Amino acid sequence: MKLVKNMRLRTAFVVTAAAAVAITGILTAQTPSPAVAASSKTKNVILFVGDGMGNAARNAIRLATVGEKGKLAMDDMPYAGLVHTSSTSAVTDSAASATAYASGVKTYNGAIGMDANKKSVKTIMEYAKQAGLSTGVVTTSQVTDATGAAFGAHVENRSAQSDIALQFLTKSKVDVLLGGGEDFWFPAGNPGAFQDEPAEDPSEKSKGTQGNLVDKAKQLGYTYVTNKADLQKAKSGKLLGLFANEEMFQQREEGDGDIYNPVVSLPDMTKKAIDTLSQNKKGFFLMVEEEATDEMAHENNAALTIKAGQQLDKAVQVAKDFAKKNPDTLVLVLADHETGGLSIESVDAEDESGDAISKEDGPFVIAGSKEQFIVDWTTSGHTAVDIPVTAMGKNANLFTGAFENTEIFTKMMKALGFTAK
Repeated sequence: MKLVKNMRLRTAFVVTAAAAVAITGILTAQTPSPAVAASSKTKNVILFVGDGMGNAARNAIRLATVGEKGKLAMDDMPYAGLVHTSSTSAVTDSAASATAYASGVKTYNGAIGMDANKKSVKTIMEYAKQAGLSTGVVTTSQVTDATGAAFGAHVENRSAQSDIALQFLTKSKVDVLLGGGEDFWFPAGNPGAFQDEPAEDPSEKSKGTQGNLVDKAKQLGYTYVTNKADLQKAKSGKLLGLFANEEMFQQREEGDGDIYNPVVSLPDMTKKAIDTLSQNKKGFFLMVEEEATDEMAHENNAALTIKAGQQLDKAVQVAKDFAKKNPDTLVLVLADHETGGLSIESVDAEDESGDAISKEDGPFVIAGSKEQFIVDWTTSGHTAVDIPVTAMGKNANLFTGAFENTEIFTKMMKALGFTAK
């Protein structure tokens, strides 16, 4: 077994797919002729976003989970490509990246469903709803956080989370909303199902600015749930599940109170969303996000970055199982950007950490072996490296090669047979 020493992803861009093949097994999937075109329309799209989960993070998750020769569910797909992640700045945030995916435009960091001139741009979920499809957002972050928000809202600043929640209910009318962020659905003084100022994070408390949006959701026909048991019992139809004050985890530096133990797991939320949305015979569009792969990377916490990635992979398997029974389904797995400048190194006596500029984390056991690896962090922020996308199902062949993040929107629209207007 050999691991590449100091395989750092410090550079801004990965230029070609061929370059990526040298550093990961992800892009060894079969590549069809460019002449291959979409044969027919996709009925269902399930888009997974591992927030902050770059190439090296996927490899760390793979090594820790299935070993050198194993394949994660997210990697065991027939098609793969590389996505350039820039916004109008070289280094994107989640809001601008998700807007590129959802609406096909480059925009400024912080923008939700807005172009660079602060003009609303129609989202793919809005096109889907117009075509009669059902729509859903599932995340371990707040359901109104940047990634999910960009698929169903239009605000100039991602921080307007109560405005986003209201738009989900009354404008884009998203059918299934599952995740955290209860604090933005209740006005100050109304703690909802989760107490204000909890011991694990006293800063969390209700802060909604649009009244009691949970009551409004119920009036609009949503079933509201706050725990796993009630989620499982919920019948088909419009569904709102809020399972935490803010994110469904607590992120701090490793060993200082970091927690990843969601009230409802991402795989369970994904399955419920698919079961609910698939009742629509016309099809559905579902966006599923694992937020902790980003937040834990911001804290340079490799153990919980990997743990969150493993939960994402289980959720991907849920979607793949559905797609195998429903071959008109497209499943995509990607990230919005890379976080942490993560690299994978051999274990040796030399510690290159320096003065917190390059932090070493681990060691971690390579599954199925006696070997280990080290995760080395080079930043606590985002980077501008390309990220991999893997795809299976109807029209998955569209997602090969190297292309801009805005092309994710274009390719999904083509797969669904939609025309942008």
